[in-house]
Amino acid sequence: MQPNLFSSTLTVSQLTFHIRKLLEGDPELQDVWVSGEISNLSKPNSGHIYFTLKDKNASLRCVMWKTDAARLRVNVQDGMALEAHGKIAVYEPSGQYQLVTNQIQAKGEGALYQEFLRLKAMLEAEGLFNPENKKEIPQLPKTIGIVTSQTGAALRDMLNTIRRRLPIANVILAPTLVQGVDAPPAIVKAIESLNKKSPDVIIIARGGGSIEDLWAFNDEQVVRAVANSKTPIISGVGHETDFTLADFAADLRAPTPTAAAELATQITVQHLHDSLFTIQSRLTDLTFNLLAEHKTFISALASRLKY
Repeated sequence: MQPNLFSSTLTVSQLTFHIRKLLEGDPELQDVWVSGEISNLSKPNSGHIYFTLKDKNASLRCVMWKTDAARLRVNVQDGMALEAHGKIAVYEPSGQYQLVTNQIQAKGEGALYQEFLRLKAMLEAEGLFNPENKKEIPQLPKTIGIVTSQTGAALRDMLNTIRRRLPIANVILAPTLVQGVDAPPAIVKAIESLNKKSPDVIIIARGGGSIEDLWAFNDEQVVRAVANSKTPIISGVGHETDFTLADFAADLRAPTPTAAAELATQITVQHLHDSLFTIQSRLTDLTFNLLAEHKTFISALASRLKY
């Protein structure tokens, strides 16, 4: 028979420690997702994030340490509905329990991710992502097609990169929506219209965002349009940590729109200049060598003529 913890009077510290052991020893409470609305958000200079998750009946204090906060892709704000993952811990000095959070996602992202995995498995089984189907990216394209928003920063970054690296390349823009329910058919139409103009390579790109922001590039019809494109496609959707199904279907994946523009211009104007300089130097050396050989030959003939 176990001794009764409460057979004697406990100190506050003893009771709080016992509660801590109970909560932190429960496996279900050490790997838990909690949904709610953010309030009392605080982001001090320490890099940690403090906030409260609440619903209409209860509230829960939460903390995210700076190492996890540095990897956070969601711009958390008061009033935002979200899902937080972590473990329950007890902060003994104040006698409060809290959720030590290591992941945060916008509410509903979990369902989207499951749909992402379902679509990925289905399209992968059809062979849409097979490496042997990938088309070669030309090293020196004459014409580059771009599928992106006409007003986004991604377009400006790509154009600046192309002008700097290969200003002789012609750029054809197929402007499109890149977010929202109307974006997928618009992206498909843009890819198809560029294929009719036969550029050497196509870039599809947009800036970073949440899984919901990037969802148009997970649309099944968009992925099929990328895979079936006659022109090789480079995808540059989001940031380095973002992956969409269009990335898997593309002939080459770039971590950012700027990187996509760099991969589309593998041979730069500087490379061309250097190559011309090298050829010019070789021609000059060959010419001087040839002249020297002829001079020696003529001198030899002249010497023979004297005798």
